[in-house]
Amino acid sequence: MSIHEEYDRVFKALSSHIRRQILDDLKDQPLTTGTLCGNFANIDRCTVMQHLKVLEDAGLVIAERRGRERWNHLNAMPIHDIHDRWIGPHAAAATARLARFKQAVEAR
Repeated sequence: MSIHEEYDRVFKALSSHIRRQILDDLKDQPLTTGTLCGNFANIDRCTVMQHLKVLEDAGLVIAERRGRERWNHLNAMPIHDIHDRWIGPHAAAATARLARFKQAVEAR
């Protein structure tokens, strides 16, 4: 799989508010699939599992079997890679432009 396909999977995974909420839920600690399903009372277990599959395919969630339980761990590295590739450089460029604009305005 090319790096572009990997980025596409991450962006696709992040496009859903439910998947972003799952990642937020996993931010501080791994959770069982049952616990995650309980956090989404308005959708069924099968739908939560489908969202988890998309997150796994994107490399954002790593599942670990412990007996009968499935523990889901956040893998933030793909998000970090996107930040390093796009967000950081674009934010730095925008900040530099704003700083130059501020200097120009103050110089008048």
